[in-house]
Amino acid sequence: MQQLTEKHRQYWSKNLRITAILMAIWFVVTFVIGYFARDLNFTFFGWPFSFWVGAQGALVVYVIIIGTYARYMNKLDREYGVAEAEED
Repeated sequence: MQQLTEKHRQYWSKNLRITAILMAIWFVVTFVIGYFARDLNFTFFGWPFSFWVGAQGALVVYVIIIGTYARYMNKLDREYGVAEAEED
């Protein structure tokens, strides 16, 4: 079994930290905002605002989460020398 070096531990620690932060944001957007959206009783573009938050707003946040994770991990991979080789 291969021993993890300190560099590996730091890499995984940063990876797990960003994953935990983004998963917490996902949880809040998916469950907390959706739960409290029922109380938002005004119309937004002809639809109830709570419906718009659930159907559209969450999707935008999910795309932002994915983009943030990809950018962060690309930067982290380059920093620790484990980035994938670029093809010409």
